[in-house]
Amino acid sequence: MTSQALIRPAWTPATIALMVLGFMAYWPLGLAVLAYILWGDRLEVFRRDVGRATDRVAAGFRRSGARMPFAAERTGNVAFDDWREAELKRLDEERARLQEMSAEFETYARELRRAKDQEDFDRFMSHRKRRGDVVDAEFVDAN
Repeated sequence: MTSQALIRPAWTPATIALMVLGFMAYWPLGLAVLAYILWGDRLEVFRRDVGRATDRVAAGFRRSGARMPFAAERTGNVAFDDWREAELKRLDEERARLQEMSAEFETYARELRRAKDQEDFDRFMSHRKRRGDVVDAEFVDAN
């Protein structure tokens, strides 16, 4: 059994009720809920794209040798600073690997959904065709 969130970007009774209540309370709130219903499934993709862009900008700063805003200052202990930089680099590589795995899984899950949808559609069409043959045969017999 799969569990789905009560509030998700879809036309569910809960989101419709929230949208109506939002419009009744303060119209921009209702508009925000409507936007979430229509485009909420794109938020995760948007967040991931923004994260990748930010990572690219930060990597460009590191490569250029520019001082990163909010970066930790060097402590003066060369061994510690080298170790910290190596650990941060390792963590960045691990984060990139995890993001790549996440993107692969999203693609895999999307393809599974597409295959299931195709299977459901094919089943519907074959059922419709069988039902259509019966209806067509009755129509031919009537004439």
